[in-house]
Amino acid sequence: MSRSELLAADGAATAALIASGEASANEVLDFWLERAGSDALNGYLWRADRESARRGVAADGPLAGVPLAIKDIFCTEGVPTTAASRMLETYVPPYTATAVGRVAGAGMPMLGKTNMDEFAMGSSNENSAFGPSLNPWDHERVPGGSSGGSAAVVAGGLAPWALGTDTGGSIRQPAGFCGIVGLKPTYGSISRFGMIAFASSLDQCGPLTRSVTDAALLLDVLQGRDRMDSTSVGIEGGIARPSAERLDGLTFGVPRGLIGEGIEGGVLARFEETLLKIADLGGTIADIELPHAGHAISAYYVLAPAEASTNLSRYDGVRYGLRASDEDLLSMYEVTREEGFGPEVKRRIMLGTYALSSGYYDAYYGRAQRVRTRIVEDFDRAFGDVDFVVTPTSPTVAFRLGEKTEDPWAMYQSDLFTVPMSLAGIPAISIPAGLARPDGGGPELPVGFQIAAPAFAEQRLLDASFALEGAIGFDGTAALEGGVA
Repeated sequence: MSRSELLAADGAATAALIASGEASANEVLDFWLERAGSDALNGYLWRADRESARRGVAADGPLAGVPLAIKDIFCTEGVPTTAASRMLETYVPPYTATAVGRVAGAGMPMLGKTNMDEFAMGSSNENSAFGPSLNPWDHERVPGGSSGGSAAVVAGGLAPWALGTDTGGSIRQPAGFCGIVGLKPTYGSISRFGMIAFASSLDQCGPLTRSVTDAALLLDVLQGRDRMDSTSVGIEGGIARPSAERLDGLTFGVPRGLIGEGIEGGVLARFEETLLKIADLGGTIADIELPHAGHAISAYYVLAPAEASTNLSRYDGVRYGLRASDEDLLSMYEVTREEGFGPEVKRRIMLGTYALSSGYYDAYYGRAQRVRTRIVEDFDRAFGDVDFVVTPTSPTVAFRLGEKTEDPWAMYQSDLFTVPMSLAGIPAISIPAGLARPDGGGPELPVGFQIAAPAFAEQRLLDASFALEGAIGFDGTAALEGGVA
């Protein structure tokens, strides 16, 4: 099997090559371990050797032998798990996350642990304590966040597919920036056990892949009830490989009130072109209202930090992770957290603690929860009239490193279109819609197109995305060598 053929094959095609005997599992693993070892994107924080990659991996199954990269927020027994934070720089978990266990049980070796925004808090991967990952389309630009490392290694040809997590857009936005597919499933469809918590009512595992078919294959492995996570329910009937070629009889709702100022011209052009492709495939386009979606970012940045302030209270220098002082108890807490947490994590902890404090709880946290309820109701009404809701994945293409680090609010706006779906707990996918230049000039960069569906309607969502993916015909091969040093 030639190296170029192995590189060009997505996960499904690689599994077929192994099953047919055209390539051996050892040949495939060695190829991808070598690619991962040539990482020019700072996409990996830890890389496996052949022995560690195969540890605990089943020998057979339809996807056996196809390796993958795993975001460094999933606990992996015997392997460093840092969440890209100095706080956990030396942490080696004694157990493995359920999601990681399921892919290992399906026979997929782990290539390595990918870079991310610290504790999944960020939209650019610039909040990693170990330096940002780079976008394989342009190394001067961000890959998105927080699953930026996972997106970068898939788009840059350093892994055939990867696992990420999505709290407010952390799978979909980097997928859009890097020109790949990113799926956030329904909240509760995949176990969160062993996934280091950011905001527990929002966090969700999901795949980053080169094709919609790959996203479906990985989702089918990952989904399911887990006795270790009481919020997990799985997807009834599992997920079948998508095969739809048309969109006849399906209606796609466009929330025009949300798609307003601040969207780059090229992003809007690709969005409108994709709507025309939907119509060409027999789908119907309808304008809809999501009257409270414009408040989603404000509500999210109360609710998510509030949950983070509680979840991150465990990092105190006592139980595990960094201990920066051995003086009195209060000093140990303060110095450990000062040295262990980065600026964005501290910002969100302080925001969340303030929102939950006595005298402010109702004014901030309580009100944000009511906005969340209204957003859920908005989607329920919309799905009474349409099958899907569609938006751009992000208002812009990938921005330059450092461009938004001094303006947190501008950074938060990158998730304008993804946060409403997270607050509603519904599934949403980003697929590549083409290339566009930034408004200020620069190279052509990927644009993402987001499709959202009602809760647990992943199969319909994947079928529609598969048909549209074929019509768009996006070619991401230009980035595949962008990841190699």
